Amino acid sequence: LAVDGIVGIGGKGGLRPAAVELVDLVEAAGVPVVSVDLPSGVDADTGEIPGAAVSADATVTFGTYKPGLLVDPGADRAGALRLVDIGLDPYLPEEPEVEAVQHADVAGLLPQPAAESDKYRRGVVGVVAGSERYPGAAVLAVAGALRGGAGAVRYVGAAADAVIARFPETLVSAGPPHRAGRVQSWAVGPGLGEDREVRQRVGEVLDSDVPVLVDADGLRLMDRDALRDRAGRGLATLLTPHAGEAAALLGEQRERVEAERLGAARRLAAETRATVLLKGSSTLVADPEGGPVRVNATGTGWLATAGTGDVLSGLAGSLLATGLPAREAASAGAYLHGLAGRYAPVPPGASEVAAALHDAWREVLRP
Repeated sequence: LAVDGIVGIGGKGGLRPAAVELVDLVEAAGVPVVSVDLPSGVDADTGEIPGAAVSADATVTFGTYKPGLLVDPGADRAGALRLVDIGLDPYLPEEPEVEAVQHADVAGLLPQPAAESDKYRRGVVGVVAGSERYPGAAVLAVAGALRGGAGAVRYVGAAADAVIARFPETLVSAGPPHRAGRVQSWAVGPGLGEDREVRQRVGEVLDSDVPVLVDADGLRLMDRDALRDRAGRGLATLLTPHAGEAAALLGEQRERVEAERLGAARRLAAETRATVLLKGSSTLVADPEGGPVRVNATGTGWLATAGTGDVLSGLAGSLLATGLPAREAASAGAYLHGLAGRYAPVPPGASEVAAALHDAWREVLRP
C-alpha cells in the first residue's frame, strides 16, 4: 500500500518534478494508493488538475468533503471516498461551495398526488422537440416527461405520429405552441433541427409566462435578449447543455469547460441569468443568484449514449410543471436520471433508461 500525503488542500499547481518521479514509481509498481484528504495535484476548491496528479484507489478526507473530490476531473482521481469527522465543524463556512443531494433530499422534493389531485392540478408540461429527421428525440423527451410527476404531457412538433404511436396518453398538437393549450412549463430543443419555423417556436416558448427548459438545438436558437427579459419578469429558465454546448454559449473551447467545470457552470449561469444544468461526467447545477453549486452523485458512464439527454430534458421539464423551482427540478431530475442509468439493463439504450425511471422513483420514495 502507498499512502499519498505529498500535498495538502492548500497546494496549487501540478506536482513538482521530484514528486512526479515518486508517483511514477508507485504506478509502475502497481500497488494500491490511498490519498490523505485529497489526491495530490488536484485543486481542492475546483477539481481542476493543472499538471501532474495522483490517481488514488481511495481517498480518506477529513471534516468535510472538498469540491475537488466531487467535481471532475478531480473526482475521477479520488477513487472510493470516505469522510472522517475530526471535529472541524465550528470552522466550516456558513455556506458550502458545493452540495451533493442524497435520497432524503430528493424524496422531499418529488411531487406526490393527493386525494383531490387531478391531471391539471398536478401540472401539464409542454414538449417542443423532434422533427421529421429526428422523430426519436420527441419520443424520448416525451418518455422522460411522462415519468416526471406532471399530470399530463402536451407535445408540439412534427413527430406527433411517432409520439402518439408510442405514448397514446400524450396530448399532441401540430403547433404553434400557443395553440397547444395551457401548460405549467415548457421543455424545448431536442432534435428540432434549424429553420425559420423552428426558431419562431423557440422564441414563442421563451416569450411565455411559465418556466422553460432549453436543451440541444434550442440552446443554439435561443435569443439572449429573451433570457434577460425572462429574468427581468422573474420567470424560471433552465438550460441543460453538455460541455460542447456550454463552450459555444460561453465563447470558449470545450477543453476549458471540461477542465474547469465548476467555474464554467457558474459563468454560464451568471451570463445567461438562468439556472444551468451542465451535463457530463459530474453533472452540475448552478443558480444565477450564486450560492452552492449542486453536484449529482448518481451518474454512470452508461448514460453516455444517444438520446439520454432528451430523456433528462423531458423529466426535468415535467418536474418544473409540478411547481418545483428550476434549481430543485434540475437537481431532482439529474438524480433520478442517474439512478435510472444504474438500474437499466447493461448496456442501456435511452428508451431503457426512461423505462427505469419507475425504479428510480420507487427507490427514492421507499420508506
